[in-house]
Amino acid sequence: MAEIVYMPKLSDTMTEGVVAAWNKKVGEEVKEGEILAEIETDKATMEFESFYDGVLLHIGVETGNAAPVNSVLAVIGAKDEDVKEILKNATQADDTAVAPVEENKAETPAPAPAPTQVSPAVSNEKIFASPLAKKLASEKGIDLNSLQGSGDNGRIIKRDIDHYIPFTPSAPAAQYSSAPAGTESFTDESVSQMRKTIARRLADSKFTAPHFYLTLDIDMDNAIASRKAMNAMDGVKVSFNDMVVKSVAHSLKKNPNVNSAWMGDFIRRNDHVHIGVAVAVEDGLLVPVIKFADTKGLMQISAEVKDFAQKAKDKKLQPSDWEGNTFTISNLGMFGIESFTAIVNPPDSCILAIGGIKQVPVVKDGALVPGNVMKVTLSCDHRVVDGATGAAFLQDFKQFLENPVSMLL
Repeated sequence: MAEIVYMPKLSDTMTEGVVAAWNKKVGEEVKEGEILAEIETDKATMEFESFYDGVLLHIGVETGNAAPVNSVLAVIGAKDEDVKEILKNATQADDTAVAPVEENKAETPAPAPAPTQVSPAVSNEKIFASPLAKKLASEKGIDLNSLQGSGDNGRIIKRDIDHYIPFTPSAPAAQYSSAPAGTESFTDESVSQMRKTIARRLADSKFTAPHFYLTLDIDMDNAIASRKAMNAMDGVKVSFNDMVVKSVAHSLKKNPNVNSAWMGDFIRRNDHVHIGVAVAVEDGLLVPVIKFADTKGLMQISAEVKDFAQKAKDKKLQPSDWEGNTFTISNLGMFGIESFTAIVNPPDSCILAIGGIKQVPVVKDGALVPGNVMKVTLSCDHRVVDGATGAAFLQDFKQFLENPVSMLL
């Protein structure tokens, strides 16, 4: 009896998925637990395992194409089963439009166009490239053997495909300049599922939630001294971002109205503190969540943030890693950004933008002395948080960071 495989819902916000790669071809045997395909969601590219044993009879979504959640992804069954009848029944059961199938052989994807003006390096080794890079290379006729990857461990990524220049022995050196003077050029890039979701969710937030912004300067002298003392101990490596997370967690417990969400007909006041920490990845932005951050020490927070950052980079985050945030932190200080405003990350009512620490003249005890100041900006959804509420939260946050020992009490 054939089994229909549907496009899975791999994240809470996923509405459609893109097949980044098929690991099996029509007619090949599939075993339960084997990786059937790689699915690009709005969060990451994830491996999708088969739940069935049998033969791959039909591929419903070709590599590089998108399909809604719960649409027919594939059919697995016994060899020579009638795929047309199976798909007909699937259409009736799911009310999902399925393209007619002529023959199994017609389902095999056409070979990629032959590379043009390429002088590939011959290699028998497996090519280490992201699914998206493989897809784009196939579309553009680029031989991946001719590329040197710029990703982790030499992995070929989208950026390498975008910047690829074909090798032409007879071409003058001027060909390899970015663009001749007076010549217009551009590159059109397909929009990833992640980018689509970022655009939709943040546009909804920005144009639906009435934002207002509160900015505050924080004296970081004591934080710098405390971090230096902690990191002098064996096995300890705490970042300023870890201290920010800890300070936010304590401040949310003191200001529960900030730890809230607009739910349309009611406001949800969260007793638990789950802090989302924005992490930049190749295709956009992910926000893994430090759960119950108020109950964790700096070392535990530091370990979790590092683990999440690596998982995000390797595209190994799971839905449970990015769900449940009650507040979000976005830190661009390490990129030299002095200050910025961030868009509230639904369902949170606030997001805190962290700038870099800057050495400036400050007045202490009536004297002008060198100081270290960090500028932070709290973006608030005015439907939930008023100005005084947000200001009280920032004052507590400032107090904790300017006196780090108070976080230990």
